[in-house]
Amino acid sequence: MRIPFSILAGIALLAAAASAAQQRAGAERSDGRTTPLMVYSAAGGGTACPPLAVISHGAGGSETGYGYLATFLAQQGYTAVVMGHRESGLKALTQDMREDGFLGGLRALVGDRGAEEARLLDVGAALGWANARCAPPFRVLLGHSMGAETVMLEAGARNMVGVRTPPAGRGRFDAYVALSPEGPGVVFPDDAWKEIHKPLLVLTGTRDQSLKGGPEARQIPWKGLPGDPEHHCQWMGVIDGATHMNFAGNGMGASRVDGMVTATIARFLAGVRAGACKLPAPEIGMTLQAK
Repeated sequence: MRIPFSILAGIALLAAAASAAQQRAGAERSDGRTTPLMVYSAAGGGTACPPLAVISHGAGGSETGYGYLATFLAQQGYTAVVMGHRESGLKALTQDMREDGFLGGLRALVGDRGAEEARLLDVGAALGWANARCAPPFRVLLGHSMGAETVMLEAGARNMVGVRTPPAGRGRFDAYVALSPEGPGVVFPDDAWKEIHKPLLVLTGTRDQSLKGGPEARQIPWKGLPGDPEHHCQWMGVIDGATHMNFAGNGMGASRVDGMVTATIARFLAGVRAGACKLPAPEIGMTLQAK
């Protein structure tokens, strides 16, 4: 009997929790401020410079989140760095919610140019921190919700909130992973993603509500990508029943979603590094496409 890869990944995730080391760090931004980091690495790692995975949290989050994802990536041999975005963390979200209510405050923060630009400065700080230690042979940027917007802005998506290039559009990573990306209407215009040619994985769920347009709107960024006919390294996975917070490792059913997310990311990154992203066998509860 074939055991689904997501179940195997879930087992690996439990093992990783016991073998991944964590440490806090700080990285100086180009504007002189400090970006807090939570760094995960495989315990007893080798001497060679490992690949780098930088993770961007959602609005109201912090560097202490996304442990399931960072731990798994560390076990896969990456140095996984979760950034703390102070200008769009809990304090900033709470202030906007006081003024505009929950959804209004969330939209205000997500569409704030200054907050988005600060996130890109955090990305640069995390890269500087990693490069000061060694030159990673491979770099991937991952983000959830507002962090997925950070991913898209870094990868070259156009925006309608005034974020300029630079700090956007730097394309400093070899691959990108966007968990629960936002469709057009809040930060991005129609066809915002048509110039992104690098490998990119979009993951969302059938119950992953967006700020504008419902769950289906989160699939629009992938549909707007130009495609990668030679290597097929632009993927989208839609997980049945997955909610928005499941991708942050929270909520009912999170453990099932965690396994599918980590398994798909592992397959995708392995394909990117091999130079050809062949889709795995179909998994019950998930639709996966490539172009």
